Amino acid sequence: MPSIEQLAEQLEASSTVLLTVECQQGVVGTDSALPELAEAARSSGALHNVARLVATAHEAGVQVMHAVAERRPDGRGANHNARLFRAAARLPVQQHSGSTAVRVAPPIQVADEDLVVRRLHGLSPLAGTDVDPLLRNLGCRTLVVTGVSANVAIPNAVFDAVNLGYTAVVVADAIAGVPAEYTPAMIRNTLALVATIATSDEVLACWRRPRRAARA
Repeated sequence: MPSIEQLAEQLEASSTVLLTVECQQGVVGTDSALPELAEAARSSGALHNVARLVATAHEAGVQVMHAVAERRPDGRGANHNARLFRAAARLPVQQHSGSTAVRVAPPIQVADEDLVVRRLHGLSPLAGTDVDPLLRNLGCRTLVVTGVSANVAIPNAVFDAVNLGYTAVVVADAIAGVPAEYTPAMIRNTLALVATIATSDEVLACWRRPRRAARA
């Protein structure tokens, strides 16, 4: 674990982006297509911590980006090459473009300056999406990863970020997966090898320090 001074340096507001992954109503909301995952995100406090991080990022001048997974009602362009995609296509709640299911879920507040990046394919918020070029245009060096799920999208996001040259910070109590005990095991045995692991309180403490520089 880095010291608070080292973490604060990594989390410099002008070069950091906070990414929320699939924190949408059809995934972690009350009418989720994946109720077990939604329950894990809420009961663990992960969703609440994502909301806290987003609110403080807004105050601290840290850019916030929301990665949303969706599909067209006709399924055009969507993946069908894995069991996960085929199962998702049969769920009673569909993540259809323009529907309530693909809106960012409460209690997370989306500000006008936030960027919302939507993808119609794949497993990763970064691969084949606008996230990487947007991060580069923003001058991002550190990507703070939050959301769901620790099973699939979170590790994909972290690996892709590291492969693209970003420093990844995973907020351990702001991600969730199923079963609940899988998340700390994934963090300890996999994500900690490639990313900085921090708690939401540690990240918030860094962003509440006096700002050294404002984003241009």
